[in-house]
Amino acid sequence: VIEVTLNQEKAFKLKARTPFTWTYSVKWEETDLQFEERFDRYLDDTFFEHQIHWFSIFNSFMMVIFLVGLVAIILMRTLKKDITRFSKESEVIEAEGDVGDESGWKQIRGDVFRAPPRLTLFSALIGTGTQIFVLVFIVICLAIGFYHNHPFYRRGTLASTFVGVYSFTAFVAGYVSGGYYLKNGGKNWIHCYIYTATIFPGFVFSLAFLLNFVAIGYGSLAHIPIGTMLIMLLIWVFVAFPVTFAGTVIGRSIGGKPDFPCRISPMSRPIPAKRPYQEVWVHILLGGILPFGSIFIETYFVFTAFWQYKYYYVFGFLLLVYVILLIVTVCVTIVSTYFLLNAEDYRWQWMSFLSGASTSCYVYLYAIYYFFKKTRMTGFFQVTYYFGYMAMFCFGLALLTGAVGFLGTQLFVHRIYRMIHVD
Repeated sequence: VIEVTLNQEKAFKLKARTPFTWTYSVKWEETDLQFEERFDRYLDDTFFEHQIHWFSIFNSFMMVIFLVGLVAIILMRTLKKDITRFSKESEVIEAEGDVGDESGWKQIRGDVFRAPPRLTLFSALIGTGTQIFVLVFIVICLAIGFYHNHPFYRRGTLASTFVGVYSFTAFVAGYVSGGYYLKNGGKNWIHCYIYTATIFPGFVFSLAFLLNFVAIGYGSLAHIPIGTMLIMLLIWVFVAFPVTFAGTVIGRSIGGKPDFPCRISPMSRPIPAKRPYQEVWVHILLGGILPFGSIFIETYFVFTAFWQYKYYYVFGFLLLVYVILLIVTVCVTIVSTYFLLNAEDYRWQWMSFLSGASTSCYVYLYAIYYFFKKTRMTGFFQVTYYFGYMAMFCFGLALLTGAVGFLGTQLFVHRIYRMIHVD
């Protein structure tokens, strides 16, 4: 069967608990349409190839140019002046034995590389977010290659690919979390390993099981078979867990040596009072606005494909938007971290992570808007199904953007403190 066309001669109104009879006839016709092209009739070319897609890319590209220019010109020029002034002050101190007038990010060089609070949890979040970053990139690239071979004709191809790639990229999560945990003086690496292996899949499995029971209770065909859930659970336990463990052990051996440019002071210095707009929560709250703006339009297309049963196939656009999202997130967190360090606040690790992760909050707020304005879902089952799966999506996005923001900021912080040549 290549395609089926349904025609109804006479419509009639259905009434609850009222039996009715109906008849149908089947007419077989030969077609020239190839079997591999049977789903082409469902591809909405005019929807996904709309000019708004190009406008979105152009708008996001201009945002990237602006942010990269902001980091490269304003910050680097400021840093150059700070470093030059600091070097001159150091020479004067050595020659005259006087104490220089330091302020801003240079003054906290003894505290900036202090381990963040809740090191085990933070390491696990960074490792898991890095894994999701690699996972999404690989899946999108595979989807681009699959598209030319018509993979969307096989339902569930991308979902199966996602599960398989996730299991093996768990090595990345273990490597990053284990190395960062040991580098910052962590002692109980087994706890870090368990956190890393369970924090994301544990949340997803728990929520998926609850939603699945609701779907079964309502007799919906949207439920996932218990056998499929069991297979996914076994893959997690017998594949992802050992792979994460191997990554943790290797990460501790290779990436666990401290390489901080400055020596950490024995006593932490007090953080001075700041103006309200310099507080950490302000940086976190505002940090996700520009990254969300760079993916806003593509988010609409993705939501429409998922919730209104359209086949999403413009993975080239998706890859480009994904790269733009990463660049914008890194640039925003670097700018926020520089302002935070200049206020002599060295709590940049959690700030940079949460600043990037706040993008998912704006995506979830948009999901709420999309639910009420673009869908016609009603009832307990549809509401829980929609917001439950959107919570899974946004949690993964938070880990991804948070980890990318932190890793980019970490390179920036290491670089600027290595340039001042102090111990």
